[in-house]
Amino acid sequence: MPRRVLVLLILGLWLLSSLAAPLLVAHSYASLDLRARLQGPSPEHPLGTDDLGRDVLARLCYGGRVSLGVVTASLFLALCLGSLVGLASGYLAGWCDRGTVLLTDVLLAMPGILLAITILAYVGRGLVPLILALSCTAWVGYARLARSMALSLRQREYVQASLASGAGLPRLLFRHLLPNCAGLLAVQAAAGAASVLLAEAGLSFLGLGIQPPMPSWGEMLSTGCDYLLEAPHLALIPGAAVFLVVWALNTLGEEMAASFDPKGKAIALAL
Repeated sequence: MPRRVLVLLILGLWLLSSLAAPLLVAHSYASLDLRARLQGPSPEHPLGTDDLGRDVLARLCYGGRVSLGVVTASLFLALCLGSLVGLASGYLAGWCDRGTVLLTDVLLAMPGILLAITILAYVGRGLVPLILALSCTAWVGYARLARSMALSLRQREYVQASLASGAGLPRLLFRHLLPNCAGLLAVQAAAGAASVLLAEAGLSFLGLGIQPPMPSWGEMLSTGCDYLLEAPHLALIPGAAVFLVVWALNTLGEEMAASFDPKGKAIALAL
């Protein structure tokens, strides 16, 4: 099977199972049945049950929906913030640019997962704090890319002509600069989606992200680690889901970068 077809199949299954979860599963992700705990796959529970008797398929589908929402919201916030900061920094230059470069260098020197853990320690746990923490760690890459594009575009004739005609900063940013770097930002967003998903799963695995009873692939993997010998499917199924989706998103980013730059020129993806 061609790699592109496999990538589209994996991502399509993820989107379908997430968006149509109520139609695909017969059980609630939160319903308990202690008499059926730690069961293997069966007609009633195609992927078995967990330590509390909850249907693994239902939790896998709804966990995928949670991951999809977290990735989408985090990337949207990070992309908006990073693009605006980077474009304004590159165009205005001077002290604004120096301050932005210093801030991004400091943030890039810190491990992203450590920064997210620090933010969650102060803000608290839950869905919204998790999205904010992931956004705060992801915007830096978009800011650096947008800044480098703004530095190369600010001297173009159409930008100078618009400035001479009295155009303000918002018009320059949204009319001339942003459309010309939107393609590269989209490529980086596709590549960054895998990192955000992996970070979300890691934080939920540590108990700092999505909180029970809301399902998360990371939380399911954490629970499954306690039953590796008794019920290995509890860890293998969410682990395989994370692996396949992260691989598909990474491959999608590579394919988009190759399509955007067919001659093989360097595209700086500040991940």
